[in-house]
Amino acid sequence: MRKKRAEKNILKPDPKYNDVLVARFINSIMYDGKKSKARHVVYKAFEVIEEKAKKPGVEIFKKALANVQPVIEVRSRRVGGATYQVPTEVRPERRTALAMRWIKTYARARNEKSMSLKLASELLAASNNEGSAVKKKEDTHKMAEANKAFAHFKW
Repeated sequence: MRKKRAEKNILKPDPKYNDVLVARFINSIMYDGKKSKARHVVYKAFEVIEEKAKKPGVEIFKKALANVQPVIEVRSRRVGGATYQVPTEVRPERRTALAMRWIKTYARARNEKSMSLKLASELLAASNNEGSAVKKKEDTHKMAEANKAFAHFKW
């Protein structure tokens, strides 16, 4: 190995909930380096969740994240001219990253008024094991299941 591994960037927990996961989510929501705006969107979404679900927003957020995290995914692997979709396990770090990305993407695609409302309803849906982000996880699992025959191509 020629180069050394990039070192992990340690994030500071967010100021309101003192949670690193929430800080990571805020960073993923952020556009153009506008962190205070992203923070406002996420905190507002948590408030809306607390109003609707009568439970702490962070709790719902963590439950939603757990419900969306994929356990297995397919990766392309070239073997002698043919490309196979090989099912592989997802590393814990990537698992949370994918879950956050999917929640963010499907929240943005929703038809509500503001981003905080869209995010709140996507998080609530995901915490109840429904919604587009959970469907995406299930589709990923189905793909992996369908390509189980190529599991021996793992590297």
